[in-house]
Amino acid sequence: MGDDPSACEHIADPGDRFCRRCGAALPTEAEETFVGSVGPASSGSLPAVGSGIMAGVPEGAGVLVVRRGLNEGATYLLTGDVVTAGREPDSDLFLDDVTVSRRHAVFSRTDDGWRLQDTESLNGTYVNRRRVEDQLLKAGDEVQIGKYRFAYLVGGAD
Repeated sequence: MGDDPSACEHIADPGDRFCRRCGAALPTEAEETFVGSVGPASSGSLPAVGSGIMAGVPEGAGVLVVRRGLNEGATYLLTGDVVTAGREPDSDLFLDDVTVSRRHAVFSRTDDGWRLQDTESLNGTYVNRRRVEDQLLKAGDEVQIGKYRFAYLVGGAD
């Protein structure tokens, strides 16, 4: 099992982004035709995202795990009430790539969890491969900002 979808051999349903058994990211049709890897190698094993729960993090806390892009495998704990994301160096989540707008998106804490809002970015903000302007995130959602793809996880029991 682990992060390699071929190691699990679980048959996924069309449209699944992650293996339901082992949590590994599944390739899209476009990714299946590409040979090689994008970006640096993972800095370590990624948490299983099938459940959307990340152990060792305070219950209900939001976490972003880089699934594609620079620093693949890095985790970012969403703290405070507002987290800005963009190419502007003073962004809370600094994403240094031309596909990301200077002030691309904002994550806001609500009573129901974390909300993602696009701030009129040029390339848009996506949740589960659908362009969104304002979206309440759910555990296991895939967030795309520019060429960066994140798994959104929430803290749970150890």
